[in-house]
Amino acid sequence: MYVPPGWPAEVRPPGDPDWESSAVAWLLDAVPPDYRAYGVLRRHPLALARMAGYHVRSAIEAARAGYRGAAVDLKDHLPPHAIEAVLEAYRQEGPRLVRLAASIDLVERALRGEPFVPRM
Repeated sequence: MYVPPGWPAEVRPPGDPDWESSAVAWLLDAVPPDYRAYGVLRRHPLALARMAGYHVRSAIEAARAGYRGAAVDLKDHLPPHAIEAVLEAYRQEGPRLVRLAASIDLVERALRGEPFVPRM
């Protein structure tokens, strides 16, 4: 089964045995641990994917806001090298979150039954 670029390595391709179980395990790792307490999210992977997508997209917005304000908010409390290290952490975390959101979107599309076809 073809999976598009950005498909998470931890998730089996759609149609493989237990692919949805691997998707649930991976999605639960993408959200706060408290989400594991809700059985409905294990029973309905599409609901979990949807919630994970919202959670990660919110984290992206929070990281962008944090990056924009870090230098001003921290200038009276941290030395310049520490502020630069904080900004570098944001510069690394932002793209990671964007990739994660894209992967979650792919898994959600597969859970909805959308087939993936290689593009030429």
